[in-house]
Amino acid sequence: MKKIVLLLLSLVMVLTCFAGCGGKTEDETTTTTQTTTQVTTTEAPVPDNVNLLTGLKGLSDEAVGKRPMAIMINNIKASLPQYGIYAADIIYEIVTEGGITRMMALYGDYTKVPNVCSVRSCRYYFPIFAHGYDAVYFCFGANETLGYPTLKRIKIDYFDGKTYGSLLFGRDAERRKTMATEHTGYVKGENIPKALKKEKVRTDLLEGKSTAFNFLTTPQAPSDKACDWAEIKFSYAYYSTFKYNESKGVYYKWHSGKAHRDSVADKQLAFTNLFILQTDIHNYKGKQIQEVDWKGGDGYYISKGAVTEIKWEKKNEKASIKFFDKKTGEELKVNPGKSYIAVCKKGQTTLKNTKAATTTNKAS
Repeated sequence: MKKIVLLLLSLVMVLTCFAGCGGKTEDETTTTTQTTTQVTTTEAPVPDNVNLLTGLKGLSDEAVGKRPMAIMINNIKASLPQYGIYAADIIYEIVTEGGITRMMALYGDYTKVPNVCSVRSCRYYFPIFAHGYDAVYFCFGANETLGYPTLKRIKIDYFDGKTYGSLLFGRDAERRKTMATEHTGYVKGENIPKALKKEKVRTDLLEGKSTAFNFLTTPQAPSDKACDWAEIKFSYAYYSTFKYNESKGVYYKWHSGKAHRDSVADKQLAFTNLFILQTDIHNYKGKQIQEVDWKGGDGYYISKGAVTEIKWEKKNEKASIKFFDKKTGEELKVNPGKSYIAVCKKGQTTLKNTKAATTTNKAS
């Protein structure tokens, strides 16, 4: 009997030792179970907050998957300086009547649009370009001949400072002291989300809309043809000049011979990418109103101190604008960053490589 008891005691001791040396305690088992559970319940990765207009991260959470905003900018010399435009992700510049130009500033994050001044009336080709980005459009009035009819016909969502009121639009009191009234209108950027919600304007981007360009993941020069200076002569008095700053990787903008600055940001406009889109532009039915062929043409893409020839097309009023390498026919690959887009006639562009012996290349 004693032998049996001793045998049983020995067996218990062996099992106890085994549990302490090689087995798992309850706490260890619990820890392992919790670790396994944590792995299987990990939340899905947060979607990239990429700004569809620049290809760069930085959108607010509220703006992911939302529509951009497009604001008409007064660019006549008497209206300078503007403000709020340095924050724009894309700026279009196109000639209007009398040889002056007007601009359209596009913002990819509708929650971060600053106050923008001065805002001016619509010319019909600007909302057509804005429509391609599925943007909400802002103006202060519109041309009666083609402006308002186009806004209504294409059914773009838009806000008009002449009719909408003080939630979104105002007159800059300081500018009114020295400028004509038409140069003082501004959009109250911080109120854009409130206005969209109040008017029940769709904020979700249309399905199928993607980035504005075919963005590269690693920036590179578009060709081996150097270009560190460009100028678009829209008319005898209005021209835009760009000079490349190699250390910063951007082209700084001049407006008709003077640095083009944002008075509130206190910065000169600067762009990673320049697009010069050549097309047919002529007077509409003998009037000074400009008629612009927005369907396509050729042109230039300039970035990282170099230039390449391109083709561009916009198949219809709602379609996104597309860019192609003229030599290969493939969709153009674009560096991430802010972009300037000029729409102009052929023969109005001069490109230079100022470091070369022969500096001037008159674009045809």
